[in-house]
Order: sequence, then C-alpha cells, then structure tokens
Amino acid sequence: MEDDAKVRLLLRRCLESDGYNVVEAATGDELEQFLLSGTPDLITLDLQLGHENGLSLAAKIRSTSDVPIIMVTGKGETIDKIVGLEMGADDYITKPFHVREVLARVRTVLRRARITDVSTHTNPHMKADAAEVLVFDGWTVKPQSMELFGPDGTQCEITTVDFKLLMVFLQNPRRVLSRDRIMDLTKGYEWTPNDRTIDNQVARLRKKIEEDPAMPRLIKTVRGIGYMFTRKVINSIT
Repeated sequence: MEDDAKVRLLLRRCLESDGYNVVEAATGDELEQFLLSGTPDLITLDLQLGHENGLSLAAKIRSTSDVPIIMVTGKGETIDKIVGLEMGADDYITKPFHVREVLARVRTVLRRARITDVSTHTNPHMKADAAEVLVFDGWTVKPQSMELFGPDGTQCEITTVDFKLLMVFLQNPRRVLSRDRIMDLTKGYEWTPNDRTIDNQVARLRKKIEEDPAMPRLIKTVRGIGYMFTRKVINSIT
C-alpha cells in the first residue's frame, strides 16, 4: 500500500518484472476492502500515508493475520521502523530504495513465510490433536483453535504471531532456547545481531500471561543466551 502514485508504479513494475502479481491500494480503505476478498502472499506498507497512520494499519492487519508485511519508510524514520517491527512487521525498506534491494527483501520474507508454513504442517509438535489441551500455571491453551484462557477462565485475546511464540515455549518447557532457535521455530529465518524482533515478541507475550511483566516468572531471560519457559506443561485430552 502506497499513497504516492509514482512510488506505487515503481514498486509495481519492480515486482511484476520478477513475476509477481500485484494489486495496488492507495488508501487504508482500499487495502481493507481487498483483504476482505482474499489474503495476499505479502503486503508492502508505507508508514507515512498523509492523513492515515501506517503503523495503525500494520497493527490492525497483524491482529487478525500473519501475512508477511514489509514496511516502506522514509530515510531517518528510525522510531517508526522500530515500532513497526514491534507490531509484527517482517522487514522494512527505506526510501529512496534500489530495485534489487526490494526484490531481495521480498524474496527473503516470502521464503521465511513458506518455511514457517511447511514446518507448521509437517512438524508433529505443531499439529495438535483436535481435542488436545495444554495447561500451565492455571492457564489453558487449545492449540487447534488457537485459544488462550486465563486462570479465571476468561479468554485472552492473542495474535497469531504471539500464539506461535507461546506454543514454542510450551513445547520446550524448562529448556533454554537461544534467540536463534526461537527464530527458527517461529519464523524460520536467520538471526541478525541488530534484529530485536524476538525480544519484542517476548515482551508482548509477557504482557499477556505474566502477573508482572517487569518481573516475569513464566518466561525467564537467560542472560547472553535467550529465554526459558519455567513451568511444567500438562498435556491432556478432553
């Protein structure tokens, strides 16, 4: 999605030259209308949209879908890049951009998404029985329907991205997981030293399940390595 017609044309020509089918959207309403009729393989989203807020659109998309999102930002918009990644965007491109960089990033993000999709359908640990229920520390998880219930029985709203991360911890209780390993299990792409995606996702998940996210008991930080889920997980069939 891009409100600048010249940039949209450049992106369209760039992607179509590599064999991709492209649908343009100049406004948030146009994008939302398109998403009602189908799910694209990837969305490029400009974060500076005049009267609209690209970050809000990114958050809205991510709350209901794990479709890959590449943000398009202006040079020097560091804060927007960080916030966008925290909201679940997969990568970003800075304007002015080079055609080869756009294609490289699109190919990489799509490859990550395909790896995740394949692992979700072939990994027996990720394909739960329809009646399987996981319980930890009073919380109840239904993997098949992707539902999370608190100790008081109230259903907790959780995004697809955060649910996948929770499942990784529940499948590896009391085991130290490096950020690289978590990245492999959740998205299937390589870790880079400046990438804070996993740390930001863990912070979001802690806000969902920890009594005090600032003093986490369930998901502990293992300094210099990664994270560990500290509780016993009970697997039951209902």
